[in-house]
Amino acid sequence: MSKPRLVPAPISLLFSEESLNKEAFEREFQQLSESDEDPISQWLKLAKARGETKDTDPVLLQLVVELHRKIDKLEMFLKDEVPNRVSLMQSADIVAIGFEHFEIKEPLLEVGKIYYGRIEMPVYPQRDVGVFFEGVDANLAQIRRMHERDEREWNAYVTARERVLIRESRERR
Repeated sequence: MSKPRLVPAPISLLFSEESLNKEAFEREFQQLSESDEDPISQWLKLAKARGETKDTDPVLLQLVVELHRKIDKLEMFLKDEVPNRVSLMQSADIVAIGFEHFEIKEPLLEVGKIYYGRIEMPVYPQRDVGVFFEGVDANLAQIRRMHERDEREWNAYVTARERVLIRESRERR
């Protein structure tokens, strides 16, 4: 197999072998897909369905919702509450990404083994993305499962990183 085209991207990853706790990993994977199902998001969906937001600036509305989420996070921090997440055994730095692959800095993967991980996406709003992936070699992983919305954001991030590299290469000329 030829090495896939990857672009540099500094992202954090926590992961474990899927076989260690398949049921808990699948449960968290499903919960992360609904991570925007907090009370403010549920209210917003209902308001949109009733047509109450049709005269509202969507960007401003999204910023207010994100501000509300940040206040909720700050409240959780002050109360010393933590999100209910499964414990993952290893952490790694992702150094490069592609549409279906990513590369980690240290050789921690086994060929053919399936892993579950949480990727800290550096997009707005920042959130964790659940992903199942397979070790292609000790550093290279192939994404096997990711929720549709997360996949769109991942692909948009890969494209944005490619644009940054193109812009930087033009500026060096």
